[in-house]
Amino acid sequence: MKKTFKGKVADNTITQIRLSTNNGLTGYQVMKLQLFPENFGLADQESVVALYSLEPAAAIANLDFDDPTLLAATCMSTDNSENNPLNTNIVIDQKIVNQDIFLTHQNTHSDAGPVNFYLELEQVKLSENEATVATLKDMRASE
Repeated sequence: MKKTFKGKVADNTITQIRLSTNNGLTGYQVMKLQLFPENFGLADQESVVALYSLEPAAAIANLDFDDPTLLAATCMSTDNSENNPLNTNIVIDQKIVNQDIFLTHQNTHSDAGPVNFYLELEQVKLSENEATVATLKDMRASE
């Protein structure tokens, strides 16, 4: 079963996406993370959006792909003055999580604001052992 989230994320923010359950037996795997500008064709925008399994200290544009808590990342660039097309790149880690996840947005262009996002997750039933392992992986990554 798929679970989707959509919305607008402001520049330089961290948004918590609630996934945790009382028993932790429901896991999620990232399938898709896409962006679309808030004001397409009206403003230049250079956005970096990242999805983490643990809350990061800040939203940054310089991502470290060796970070074990990084689940997905996408970037988008629009240049209104040159009519460049929308560019999207997506990297997804197939890790299964059973806790809340965190979406960050950093806009590297000064006059642009929020960006629209679409996140698609695949729901996975976990055994008690799998749920424990998924939780422990996140706890270890935070150290």
